[in-house]
Amino acid sequence: MIKVVIIDDEIGAQSLLEKTLHKYFPNKFIIADKCPSVDSGVLAIKTYEPDLVFLDIQMPEKNGFELFRYFDAINFEVIFTTAYNQFAIKAIRQSALDYLLKPINHLELAEAIKRFEAKNESSSAQKKLSLLLENLNVNDQNVSKIAFPTLEGFELIHSNQILYCKADSNYCGIKKIDGSQRMATKTLKYVEEILPAPFLRIHKSYVINLNFVVRYHKANKEVELTNGEKLPVSFRKEEEFINAILQNH
Repeated sequence: MIKVVIIDDEIGAQSLLEKTLHKYFPNKFIIADKCPSVDSGVLAIKTYEPDLVFLDIQMPEKNGFELFRYFDAINFEVIFTTAYNQFAIKAIRQSALDYLLKPINHLELAEAIKRFEAKNESSSAQKKLSLLLENLNVNDQNVSKIAFPTLEGFELIHSNQILYCKADSNYCGIKKIDGSQRMATKTLKYVEEILPAPFLRIHKSYVINLNFVVRYHKANKEVELTNGEKLPVSFRKEEEFINAILQNH
């Protein structure tokens, strides 16, 4: 049985999540406690030592991110729940953490539970939450560090070390400025959504870092990067690419 603590200031949201867990995952979860605030949540976690915490982000007195200040070590997994706040969601995804949008859909909940159960031990909650808090405190999101899921767990890469990303079926290749390559177990679309500016999709197969563009060959629609590689720019993306280059410089 998976021991759970639910932290949400909305009593209705607490009850709905509890009922959904019991209905679609019978005999899998024990709801140790339901808490309306960060302070009561901290007490419940220290008392019951749960395996999994469902944590609301927006709460009146303290937001969900403040909960982690009360723990020297994070020995539980977290699934954030939120109704909005795009910046927070992007930071969560950059940190290889999970979240659910309210109202919570049982199919999305099932996927989150599946990821929780299949989690790699090397992908410790402590590291991912530390990265999340680091990214939330970075004023310049262009230098944020991103946790890319890999077959072994996840790998932390500064966004300003990435030259480009290339689609590889359901995976994504990441080419770094030092010439090394990494493989993320996510699609290019997923990676594109967590990359900050000045990354741009220039083709169905490529997302590039505009900071490393040297020149654009308009005749053959190719962009040349600082390492000498030339990548195609699709007809549909050409105008957006040219405008982005002009704005970026």
